[in-house]
Amino acid sequence: MRTGVVIAFVIVCAVNIFAQTPAQTRAQEIAAGFSKNKHVVKEKYGVRSEKYKDVRSEAVVRQNVRDYAGAYELTDLGYVINIQVASDGRLEMNAFENNQQVRFENVRIDGALITASKIYQDGSTEKFEGVFLNRTERNSPTDAGVTTFGLGVVPAAPVSAHGLTYDKLFYQAKH
Repeated sequence: MRTGVVIAFVIVCAVNIFAQTPAQTRAQEIAAGFSKNKHVVKEKYGVRSEKYKDVRSEAVVRQNVRDYAGAYELTDLGYVINIQVASDGRLEMNAFENNQQVRFENVRIDGALITASKIYQDGSTEKFEGVFLNRTERNSPTDAGVTTFGLGVVPAAPVSAHGLTYDKLFYQAKH
């Protein structure tokens, strides 16, 4: 009897793993890149110092694509992304970054994954890929945490600003 239960469990797990679409898999990969955990304890001259940071990011799939519409802001850099759904259901997207307007073509949302082509004012283009996330940040192991909805973006090339280099950008929803 136990062997039958174990075999059934293994089959169910295997079906769940192989049932994911490439978009779901990619969304989970990106979301995992926005998660981190750090817990450091130092003791020097009898003084104990402790730092704790836990950030968990999970892809958010909404039933209606209109629920993703709105403004998303990266306040540290002054970047803003606007997502609208036209009356015909077509997705429209534009952004403001590096003091210039950016437009997007071929915007697609598949589950929590959003992809498009970014077109800059000078005509240059680059691939755009991101995932809609719930990001929960905790500052201690007992902290319930603060959850923020937004858009996690992996830029085509790292972004440098204010002496820092960013390889991931989290745009917080402005609702």
